[in-house]
Amino acid sequence: MDRRIALASIVGMLGANIFAPLARAIAYQPNPVINTGAPEIVFTPAQRALVTALSERILPTSDTPGAIAAGVPEYIEHMLGDWAITDERATIFEGLAAIDMRSIADYGKPAVKASAAQQDALLTLAMNGELSGGAPFFEAFRQLVITGYYTSEIGITQEREYLPVPGEYDGAYPYAKVKRIFSS
Repeated sequence: MDRRIALASIVGMLGANIFAPLARAIAYQPNPVINTGAPEIVFTPAQRALVTALSERILPTSDTPGAIAAGVPEYIEHMLGDWAITDERATIFEGLAAIDMRSIADYGKPAVKASAAQQDALLTLAMNGELSGGAPFFEAFRQLVITGYYTSEIGITQEREYLPVPGEYDGAYPYAKVKRIFSS
């Protein structure tokens, strides 16, 4: 092997090992600042009312508070405004529009003014993919509602039994004493 070719190969390998991290460091974009204050406004008043109504249909008030009491609509708006990418927002917006259009077509009124049974029927249509973009909307929306609820104070303390530091392990602990799922 020629000395010049060997030297050029060594310099090439060394240069690539030095240049690649430098190129990544130059192109590095720091993460954006996370908004911990008021959520960015992403919904119109009509959309906000529909999100509120539908979230309560997914997790209604029973012997424990529902989605509205837990602040789920605000959580959804916060997540869409500060965390979601454009495609995720579009899925929610298109699904809300499809539900509203179907409600007007079937019931002659917007979905927010529909009865609870009618809203359930609209959500069922979305869940079964019988609305345009319904299945992706329903799955994303349902996950937002469930996550918002079970990460709220109400979801953690009233729906579940909150143990910040769980006690010792007892494999035979009777469920009848708790009747809730533990969370920590």
